[in-house]
Amino acid sequence: TGQSLFTIDPAPYAAALEQARADVASARAKLDKAKRNTVRFKQLYEKNTISQQDYDDAVSNETIAEAELKAAQARLTQAGLDLEYTRVESPIAGIAGRALRSEGNYVTGPEVLLTTVTQSDPIYVLFGIADEERRRLDREAAAGQLVLPQDGAFDVTVKLAEGSEYTQTGKLTFSDVRISGTTGTSEARAELPNPNGYLRPGQFVRVILKGAFRPGAILVPQRAVRDGPAGKFVYVVDAQNTAQARPVTLGDWQGDEWIITSGLAAGDKVIVDGVMKIGPGAPVSIAAPAGADAPAQDAAISTTATRH
Repeated sequence: TGQSLFTIDPAPYAAALEQARADVASARAKLDKAKRNTVRFKQLYEKNTISQQDYDDAVSNETIAEAELKAAQARLTQAGLDLEYTRVESPIAGIAGRALRSEGNYVTGPEVLLTTVTQSDPIYVLFGIADEERRRLDREAAAGQLVLPQDGAFDVTVKLAEGSEYTQTGKLTFSDVRISGTTGTSEARAELPNPNGYLRPGQFVRVILKGAFRPGAILVPQRAVRDGPAGKFVYVVDAQNTAQARPVTLGDWQGDEWIITSGLAAGDKVIVDGVMKIGPGAPVSIAAPAGADAPAQDAAISTTATRH
């Protein structure tokens, strides 16, 4: 910030500044003279040596001189600003693009673009939130199925075009309430630290909002979910250690797991591995992974099944 990018010929502005300084000095001298005259005329008026009109004129001349000094000082300030503005400085910290004007070019006014400075750290990511998605989140939050972060303070991460995730985490800083009639989305903006310039202006990224959570959510590995004639289903192990197909409704995904919104309950044993080898009613044996932690509350139990 403050680095000089261009310089406009300062000579005429420097001359105008010197003229303004001289005008201030002249106006100050006139005011001093007017003040002395007022004092002198007051003494003469009190001795009835001069008329009321003469004394009033002296007071008026002092007032006029004060106003002229203030006007001269204002012109001096403006002249100083004009000279200062001959140095075109960057208003932000960032990276300057190519110069669109070279030395000696005539610049007519502020409508002439000289260069573009792009802020890179922090960097802003603009994206749209679909109206349908926003309404779904609002409905789930109202139903207690989803808890949103207070004041909409989502954490933000981004994935690059090739699929890798950017290591820095940012914040959602703006979310417009208006919906675009063209795209059906509302504009949002995130701010991410970018100290090494890894992210570039204009780069395409995928935005991931974090901070919301689902109380009592049930998650199962994506590989456990199968497609059937009636839709999505998983195999669960019943009390007789046989596989049973259970229709499920999928919600969002988290990592390599699906959030199950209906069809499973806490404690259900979902077959994750070996699902290609079994069918409904097939007897299975459960082999829990070695060193596996105890299942968390409100989570379906994933199992590895082998057919007898």
